[in-house]
Amino acid sequence: MARARRLGGRAARKALRAAPLKEEDKAVRPGMSGGRFEPLNPLQVQRINEAVMDVLENIGLSQAIPSCIELVTNAGGNYTSEGRLTFPRSLVEDTIADACRDFVLHARDPKHDMELTGNRIYFGTAGAAVHIVDVDTREYRESTLKDLYDIARIVDVMEHIHFFQRPIVCRDMEIPYELDFNTCYACVAGTTKHIGTSWVLPEHLDETMKMLHLVAGGEDAWRARPFVSCSSCFVVPPMRFAEDACDVLETTVRAGMPILLLAAGQAGATSPASLAGSVVQEVAETLAGLVYVNLIERKHPAMIGVWPFVSDLRTGAMSGGSGEQAILMAACGQMGRYYDLPTAIAAGMADSKLPDAQSGFEKGYTTSLAGHCGANMVYESAGMHASLLGVSLESFIIDNDMLGAVNRTVRGIEVNEDTVSIEVMRDVCIGGPTHYLGHDQTMNLMQKDYVYPEVGDRTSPKEWAELGSTNVIEKAQLKLREILSGHYPRYIDDATDMMLRDQFPVRLSRQDMRRRWVIIRSWIAEQRRI
Repeated sequence: MARARRLGGRAARKALRAAPLKEEDKAVRPGMSGGRFEPLNPLQVQRINEAVMDVLENIGLSQAIPSCIELVTNAGGNYTSEGRLTFPRSLVEDTIADACRDFVLHARDPKHDMELTGNRIYFGTAGAAVHIVDVDTREYRESTLKDLYDIARIVDVMEHIHFFQRPIVCRDMEIPYELDFNTCYACVAGTTKHIGTSWVLPEHLDETMKMLHLVAGGEDAWRARPFVSCSSCFVVPPMRFAEDACDVLETTVRAGMPILLLAAGQAGATSPASLAGSVVQEVAETLAGLVYVNLIERKHPAMIGVWPFVSDLRTGAMSGGSGEQAILMAACGQMGRYYDLPTAIAAGMADSKLPDAQSGFEKGYTTSLAGHCGANMVYESAGMHASLLGVSLESFIIDNDMLGAVNRTVRGIEVNEDTVSIEVMRDVCIGGPTHYLGHDQTMNLMQKDYVYPEVGDRTSPKEWAELGSTNVIEKAQLKLREILSGHYPRYIDDATDMMLRDQFPVRLSRQDMRRRWVIIRSWIAEQRRI
């Protein structure tokens, strides 16, 4: 009888695990509240802030374009004889106080909307990798437009990757305009999560906006729910404006598109080797961008992207998976919370070339610290290898498991009258079964408090051997084949897509979207019959 009860309890738990849960009942969900980890004490935060204000007021940025100079000097800034644009403390502080906060980054599907309030945290992709790694042959090849579409389709079904910033450069797109346009198109075609991308020139963005208006159902519909944001590298560290990127920034703001203001100096190369100095420079650069944006359009939705990177000072090479990188980004997230500004950082940029043990530990501690520091958006948290030079498709699936677990640590432990479980212990220990496996509390919390991996292995050695002794990469490959062979979403309706292909240089081929185009060809044939 005891054996039967145990089997019955196991069956019940399996059935409960298989049952779908409401979003609000899941153990983790997008927008959990971080901020428990503070690498800087209050005096250090104040010291960094004082240094930031000093740098902006007395060093400033060079190479500002005329429209930027006019905006800032009309607001009280100064353009020096050395050609540097400086920002008085009062202007910076007034901008911070008045800046847009508590806004929503929209997605095509509202269930993926992200509320950038307080220290809500979201994990997503990003990067400009130029290679895809084949984990079987260990060879790196150039990334393509089809790869980007495939990655979008993968991320589209990954529960714990909350948004999709393009992670690769499509090396088969040689014309800059076609690269910018098709990058955005492939992202929009592959996922309904919020999308981030970038443009080289403002006219490229202007043309892409025509496409986005058509997809959204008109310019008014787009402006009501802009589902793409621009990642603007408007500065070239140290402390110089990037002229073309500033032109794109101005176009972005006027197009009603949210903007990520990126400052990505590399410690010891383009920012100070001192970690504190690197934080100061990148915070200063992003706040200069925030002033700039708000002088174009007050309260425009903008995130400060404080992304200082780390060098291996023995070689000068970037080290995205180092402990220094982890603590540096966490400090930047904490500074964002100090200013109460929507803040984005980067984590998960493994130095390892493959999804191996090195990749696991590098991604684990960098994303954990990022999740707990209070930043709102963590970019580059899935898929990346070789310090952002390469991408593994399998890693998006493996890292999805990791991010679910990291998000569970962000959630923390709820302590209340029910969770301390005194009555539960009384039930089990006094006249009970002496275990908690079948208790109502266990069954109720099985999914509401616990997160389970999709490809991570928790079987016993005996079960593992019976199931083929697979490792996490092999399990991820099986999942990858399942997604890429079956998930061909139709996120741009057929009539709109045909219109886009008539008006713009869409280079994602019909063969690459083959299941979708079987349906489109049938639709075309039906229209011709009519």
